[in-house]
Amino acid sequence: MEAFWISLVAIFVAELGDKSQLMAMTFATRFKAWPVLVGITIATTVVHLLSVAVGGLIGDALPTTAISIAAGIAFLGFALWTLRGDELTDEESKKAQRTTRNAIIAVTVAFFLSELGDKTMLATIVLATQHGWLGTWIGSTVGMVAADALAIVVGRILGKHLPEKAIRYGAAAAFAVFGIILLVDAIW
Repeated sequence: MEAFWISLVAIFVAELGDKSQLMAMTFATRFKAWPVLVGITIATTVVHLLSVAVGGLIGDALPTTAISIAAGIAFLGFALWTLRGDELTDEESKKAQRTTRNAIIAVTVAFFLSELGDKTMLATIVLATQHGWLGTWIGSTVGMVAADALAIVVGRILGKHLPEKAIRYGAAAAFAVFGIILLVDAIW
């Protein structure tokens, strides 16, 4: 139980202000809250399970450069997709809003890629070397999802008060910035 609470608090605090939280807020301005939360939960559950599985065994050997490059390219793709997404016909737009599967897939892939090699993944690996894997896994997952749920609430509030054009350009810019940051970090 100690591993659960330590991991929950540590990861919740580490996630505050992290790029993942900003991504959650951005996705929440574009999609309904529950598909965003489902996507975040799926990605976080898998990444943190991988984290505790590797524990301290290969923590320093993770190919974070290649992962960061792939994530950076994916985020640039999300930026383009966001810009293109609002140019759908009215009928296509209504269909896209009713379809939550695409939102869940987009959020899951984005979060999975962005979390590989991220500070919360590395923190979870370190916590798993010091505490039980099950408590660490569940606690770190709950802590991250809780922090990102806060961002979803803020994103939904912003989404209701900002014009659609501002949301589209802002979301595209945010994804582009995340992509560039990941690529720059990988190269330098």
